[in-house]
Amino acid sequence: MLQNNPLLAQLKQQIRETTPRAEGVIKATDKGFGFLETDDGQSYFVPPPAMKQVLHGDRVQAVIHENGDKTSVEPDTLLEAGLSRFIARVQKREGRLAVVPDHPSINNVLKARIKNSLDEASIGDADWVVARLVRHPLKPEDRAFFTQIDELVAKADDPAVPWRVTLARHALEQECPEAGSDWPLRDEGLEREDLTAEPFFTIDGEKTRDMDDALRIEPRDEGGWRLTVAIADPTAYVEEGHAADLEARTRAFTVYLPGQNVTMLPEQLADDLCSLREGEERPVLACTLNVEADGSLGDYRFFAARVRSQAKLVYDRISDWLEGQGEWTPAEEIASQLQALRELTEARSAWRTEYALVFKDRPDYVFDLDPAGNVLDVRIEQRRIANRMIEESMIAANACCAHFLAEHIGHGIFNVHRAFDPDKAQAAHEFLTAQQIEVELEALSELPRYKELKRALESRDDAWLDARLRRFQGFTSMSARPGPHFGLGLNAYATWTSPIRKYGDMVNHRLIKRVLKGEQAPAEATQALTEQLTERRKLNRMAERDVKDWLYVRYLTPAAKEQQAFEAEIFGITRGGMRVRLTANGATAFVPAPMIHSDRDKVVIDDKEGRIQVEGEERYKLGDTIRVALVEAREETRSLVARPAE
Repeated sequence: MLQNNPLLAQLKQQIRETTPRAEGVIKATDKGFGFLETDDGQSYFVPPPAMKQVLHGDRVQAVIHENGDKTSVEPDTLLEAGLSRFIARVQKREGRLAVVPDHPSINNVLKARIKNSLDEASIGDADWVVARLVRHPLKPEDRAFFTQIDELVAKADDPAVPWRVTLARHALEQECPEAGSDWPLRDEGLEREDLTAEPFFTIDGEKTRDMDDALRIEPRDEGGWRLTVAIADPTAYVEEGHAADLEARTRAFTVYLPGQNVTMLPEQLADDLCSLREGEERPVLACTLNVEADGSLGDYRFFAARVRSQAKLVYDRISDWLEGQGEWTPAEEIASQLQALRELTEARSAWRTEYALVFKDRPDYVFDLDPAGNVLDVRIEQRRIANRMIEESMIAANACCAHFLAEHIGHGIFNVHRAFDPDKAQAAHEFLTAQQIEVELEALSELPRYKELKRALESRDDAWLDARLRRFQGFTSMSARPGPHFGLGLNAYATWTSPIRKYGDMVNHRLIKRVLKGEQAPAEATQALTEQLTERRKLNRMAERDVKDWLYVRYLTPAAKEQQAFEAEIFGITRGGMRVRLTANGATAFVPAPMIHSDRDKVVIDDKEGRIQVEGEERYKLGDTIRVALVEAREETRSLVARPAE
């Protein structure tokens, strides 16, 4: 009954108010102790006994203890648990059930129970599960950690573990949507122009099944080109509010992982009825746009149509042919179009370089897998001329879409990108000033002036400068209202060219059709929808990264055993070391400070400036290319460890 004594409670409160305290996030180490990191950058030591009451990532209040010149803290109040829903591996020992969170900084063994709806016999030792933290020792009336197993993700010996565990971690769907009923073509009250006799063609990867764009190009008598972009039309089959539409809205995107795609729409639609297959008649939403000889965009027209692709072309074959390599040759009518499309691409690229912005080409890394999911090879795919031809065509078509929606409706689903995070613009300006780059703060948020700055920076060809600026960059988000896309250097950008795999593009299709039919447009997309689209895109990219990290560890384990050396680019520097990307295969590895020099005191790491000194001399900086030797491949954390090879 003493627990409910008001005098005792009052005394405890007085003690709390007069005791020095700190608030922050727990950072665990593999040594048993940890640190409390506060929001203002201070760090307090947490001794091993106190660490048994908390987990890495917990946000807590703690009592500060002074013992001579040593300061430590003892957490006593949980503000926010670092774990809630999490992925774990089951541990069964002598009839006792526990889980170990699948987290690089948490190796605690947590007692567990199984959700009533699950069969305990079906869950074995080392199986992968979704668990939930239900008790925490810092919560009132809780004396220890306790968890509940809510879902079996994969058996320990399942070859699909990297995919299943990753999708479950990010709460993404494991399978494609149910196909549902038959899919008749809907009567939307649209007149579809018959373009089935026109020589449209698709360009995709060799294994692509969900082909959503076909092209037709003609030179214009007055100079320049007339390009028609025909886009697959899933909204011709899927009515707004239909179960398949609601499911697509939830998923937001098709998830593309090495060796596995989880489609946004039922496969019957994505890979068959909507896919612009060679020789098959398909409904499309199309845009014919004029491109002037200098690469600028002229008039455009959106319309509904029917097309029949006359050629399924592959990126590498086209690039080889255009570059005079290989034996493959396209049909004459297609060949002349490919030549024209190449000319258009060069003109558009030159125009965007001068008046907008062009991304630097980076290679893609493609995994070759066997049926069991083992990595046979990681291939480098460069951005060749055929890739650029499709890229420039889609950018032009999407720029037209943004203009069309802004002018006729005033809203849609737009991709908005700020060059710098608003919270970091001031710091970015101070950094540029320190580099003797004179620019006004306002120029960082004004597109025309930012484009001038970006061109000036690119002319320096300074890898360290580019890498440092990335710390301040903003992210692309979805918006219902038009806004600038600083990455592309365009006033507005709205995609409609991938409706099979992007729900936002389906929304834009429906809006364009409303205008074509002269109907009143619906209310603009809610903030909840645009935020969901942004968040799902982020989750998809994280899932792709996580699966690749897992596969890289498996693939490079033999190389780590042999301490094989690789060329690598430094892309991150932290207080603990540096992160590098292997140029041969795209894998990332961490080089800990003790690997840089045997005497840690001789290594000075400036993580803010992105520079590392060894024995008083600068040895490494962001953007440098160095040689590293892999020394460890840790599958439990999906991480690679390396050391400098020099």
